[in-house]
Formats: sequence, C-alpha cells, structure tokens
Amino acid sequence: MAILKFSASAIAAQIAHARACKTFLPNWNGPVDRPALILIVGNGVQLRSNGIDGTTTRIVTTEQADPSFAFADGMNPFRDTDWMAQRRMAFRDLTGQFYTDILDDVQVLIDRGQGTVRLATDGHSIRVFVRRASDYLIGGTYEVPSGLGGTFRVILKDACDTFAIVQNCGNCEDFDAMQPYRVPLDALMEIDDRRAA
Repeated sequence: MAILKFSASAIAAQIAHARACKTFLPNWNGPVDRPALILIVGNGVQLRSNGIDGTTTRIVTTEQADPSFAFADGMNPFRDTDWMAQRRMAFRDLTGQFYTDILDDVQVLIDRGQGTVRLATDGHSIRVFVRRASDYLIGGTYEVPSGLGGTFRVILKDACDTFAIVQNCGNCEDFDAMQPYRVPLDALMEIDDRRAA
C-alpha cells in the first residue's frame, strides 16, 4: 500500500473546477453526470477535475501533465527531480487514469481545515487515509478484520504511516498464540468498552 500526500488547497481548486462544470469526462463505463476527481499515474501522479468547461482542448492523458493539477508530494515532474522513482515505488509499472469516488470525503477534510490530504492506494483502489500512526496508542487494544468474516482483538505493537504490527490478544488460545503480524494502519478499529466501571 502506498500513501500519497496532496496539498489540500490544490485539490480544493480541482473540486471547485469540477463543481463549476456541466459536462464531464466519461469513464470506462460511459458518460458521467457528476463532478469527480481523476487520479492520473503517468507523467507524475496527479489529481484533476473530471469537468470539461471549454477553456482547454487538452484531453487528459498519462503523457501530458498540467502544472495546475494537484500533484502528489514528490511526484511532480515540474518540481521533483526523482519523481519517476517515487512513482515507481508507489505504483510499480502501473500507469493510467483512475476515476475515484473520493470527492465528498476529501471535501470534508478540506472543510475541517486539513492542509494535506492523504490517499491510500494498493494499485487497484484509492481511498482517503485519515489517521496517522501518532493517532494510535502503542500497547492499546484494537480490532482488525480477521479475513474470516469477523474480527480479531489485537494489541498494537508498532505503527508507521502505512502499516501496524499487531499481536492477537483476547481471542481463542490458538489465535492468540500466533506471531505478531502486519496489517494496514487504517484496518485498526477502536473498541467501544461498554463494561461497567
């Protein structure tokens, strides 16, 4: 999983553009009738409006980039000398245009005054990544999806901006005997402690 960081003000300008338009770039499924953000992985990594307003004839491509688009930190070909290496670390050899459904979630963060918007991507999905490693308590108890349809109760051992190292605790004996393992940071869920004091 890669974490992409964008300037909130640059994204806000793209959202404002998309909302001001009445026609939109189609996606793979056909015509689109609402504002959205498109993630472009090609000549840099950028978010742009899906709006068409008649001020430009440029069609969005992975070969061309526009300095007005919202570029991911470290992946701006107009500013970063090693942008290609950074893009490759995040996306390997994957390039293309990806319609996202993150516009409303990103707008909430912008409205809250966030200066930076972080997105998580595994190359197939793109989602808003709200929390940071410092938001979690090392040694704290959380739940994580088990992969079996339920959840495991875990103790947080360590965390970075993308992953957490957890140890099962408070489940059945066989599961609790497992070695610590890594999960995506945003898989950690708070546990509501409803026990009487």
